[in-house]
Amino acid sequence: MAYRHKNKGIPKDCCRTLVPTSDNKKNAKVSLNESVNEEQLMAWLRRYDTDGDGRLTRRELQDAFKSLGSTFPAWRAWRALRHADANGDGCINEDELCELVKYVIKRGYALA
Repeated sequence: MAYRHKNKGIPKDCCRTLVPTSDNKKNAKVSLNESVNEEQLMAWLRRYDTDGDGRLTRRELQDAFKSLGSTFPAWRAWRALRHADANGDGCINEDELCELVKYVIKRGYALA
């Protein structure tokens, strides 16, 4: 599922939601039909764990943010690591994934 950052014309205090269109791994389009909860976003982010080690590296996060439509995915991945990487190992593990999801939502990645 892919998501796009929608920032124009939405007040900062407005509630935003993430919306998928299909279950096509990383390349799905965004639809307005169904809301995505945090667990679904976690599952979507886990798909970017390309080496299967249970951790998201900076490169894997960069790919995820690129798919989300980030203008500067490398910078956004770095910021996400700074926000969510509690143990400072440079990766997002399963325990830190919840903080990453909160960061993604906080940054306004939302429906198209």
